[in-house]
Amino acid sequence: MPNCKEQVYSNDFFDFVIPYGEAYFMSGPDTCIQRIEEDFDILYYPREGLPPLSIADYSYSEIPKCFGLLDRTALEASGILQMQIQPALSLTGNGVMIGFIDTGIDYTNPIFRYEDGSTRIVSIWDQTIEDGTPPEGILYGAQYSSEEINRALENENPYTIVPSRDENGHGTFLAGVAAGGMDIEHDFIGAAPDAQIAVVKLKEAKQYLKDFFFVKDGVPAYQENDIMLAVAYLDGLANARNQPLVICIGLGSANGSRAGNSHLSTFLNYICTRRKRSVVAANGNQAGTRHHFLGQLGGDMEYEEVEINVAEEGKGFFAELWAAVPELLEVSVTSPTGEEMRRVPAREGTTAVYRFIFERTTVSVDYRIEAKATGNLLIYLRFLNPRKGIWKVRVYPRNTVSGIYHMWLPLQQFTEGDVFFLRSNPDTTLTIPSSASQVISVGAYNAANRSLYADSSRGYSATGVVKPDFVAPGVNVFGPDRRGNYIRQTGTSVSAAITAGAVAQVMQWAIVERNAPAISNAGIKNMLIRGTTKPAPIDFPNTGWGYGALDVYQSFDLLRR
Repeated sequence: MPNCKEQVYSNDFFDFVIPYGEAYFMSGPDTCIQRIEEDFDILYYPREGLPPLSIADYSYSEIPKCFGLLDRTALEASGILQMQIQPALSLTGNGVMIGFIDTGIDYTNPIFRYEDGSTRIVSIWDQTIEDGTPPEGILYGAQYSSEEINRALENENPYTIVPSRDENGHGTFLAGVAAGGMDIEHDFIGAAPDAQIAVVKLKEAKQYLKDFFFVKDGVPAYQENDIMLAVAYLDGLANARNQPLVICIGLGSANGSRAGNSHLSTFLNYICTRRKRSVVAANGNQAGTRHHFLGQLGGDMEYEEVEINVAEEGKGFFAELWAAVPELLEVSVTSPTGEEMRRVPAREGTTAVYRFIFERTTVSVDYRIEAKATGNLLIYLRFLNPRKGIWKVRVYPRNTVSGIYHMWLPLQQFTEGDVFFLRSNPDTTLTIPSSASQVISVGAYNAANRSLYADSSRGYSATGVVKPDFVAPGVNVFGPDRRGNYIRQTGTSVSAAITAGAVAQVMQWAIVERNAPAISNAGIKNMLIRGTTKPAPIDFPNTGWGYGALDVYQSFDLLRR
């Protein structure tokens, strides 16, 4: 039998996300399969003897995408504090579990404990620890129960018992903002201070995936399949405890059509339909990065020219062109010195590779029909060792109806140097999985002056679904760091954490206290949308604010009318 734990961690094995059942037809004697609930499997396959990772040789949708962290007087502005202190309600998240899929948690921080000093953390699954005991049915990582965490807290050296640490601090901050207890000395309290906490610390993406997606050295990146398995783990944990669960996702990816049909988005939509489940995702911080181009080929246009500025030389970058069925487009590429990669014919499965002589740059173009349910067109352009200057992509119509297409560049923190479109569009810059239709997608605004955070990613989704659903405070928000101090952070991941706490308040009132026990994720989302405040004179919904700014108090107040 193969050593499956080794395959999970080893860079010598490819990871593929496969629809359930198909993995068994692809597996061999040296492969391992990890089941993810009903619909998906993870296949670990030896790389030896196989072609290097490419869109030409492997399915785009089955390659795990790399996800990055979305961070760059909030509770009162959101109506959360009012619901905590309202005598008849006193909504503090009691009886609700909030699950965090992130960089871990500082479990020793007093804000994550009860008054008697015991932990409020139900479980930690640390995917990075290779020599521990993994959760039942999972091949890797180490799980630590509340009993083990309590024993660690009573020990002079807690990390000898529970060695899980948050070396980054992002997960600790989000958990504190969403569910941290009261710290009177520092005038701090989380949105749902009595909620129970479950944590998945993600392992970093394998190096071959970071190389393929040109992730800059030293920047945290996480794999789609590890996130999907984390979601399944939290769902199973809540099932075993028969508890309502809010999952907070403060990560995002720039890979995909923003139509809400990636593997992770599909899985989250499924989770959102289950009883006592809700998912909150950050919208991203990409509006000001100039990483989105909106194109339209109309009339008698021979082509449209898309200009990409490469400010300094680096390892490379990718650009994804997406168009809805039945659009059929073709591209050519021109280098800064005028050398041309001629128009590549659009045929499913076509791959073209061109080496620019003067730039010493290699560009590959792949045509794919992606997403079985939609048949959308993907043209994947990969620039290896690009020379600085203006690169021109000409987009030609072959068969068009609306002529509309989108192009996206990677997450800004993943790219070396400054790469951007000269004629960019700030809309449809939301990251995945916030484009998933059932997920509660949250942008960021500044509660101090009621202005939209300039970099908060905008909607709508590529299919016109209103995203974000609303915005929450996400500028200079006060919260704990990984060393027990307090800092301020900005970004939509912070807004997602605040919203996760607000959802826990609603779940306490509706499910735990049985005022509306059959409420669904959609019902919670609609309740919060109805209560949003709408700064004048803006028309709502819109691509920046969604339906408005989160106000939990107003959401409950409307129930009385």
